[in-house]
Amino acid sequence: MHLAVGTSLLIVAMKSASGFYKYLHLLPEQGYAIHWDIVLLFSALGVLGSLFGGRLAASIPQLTLRRGFAGFLVAMGVFILWQNLPKALHG
Repeated sequence: MHLAVGTSLLIVAMKSASGFYKYLHLLPEQGYAIHWDIVLLFSALGVLGSLFGGRLAASIPQLTLRRGFAGFLVAMGVFILWQNLPKALHG
């Protein structure tokens, strides 16, 4: 289960990094700028959260972790459908 969670987070990080890289050069053309201090802050908080989450996950029973992760995936699926279904139905 820990491997599944880690793999999922790696995929999210890779997808986020590729999207960031794709649009990085377009921002100045559209009058936007990246606040690198905020990027650094969020990166540092992400690393700290990963370390804390890893320790927390190690102390949670496997079944509880599996159910929590499944609940999170269902909630995210419902949220994504809620956001996109009206657009898809109405063109």
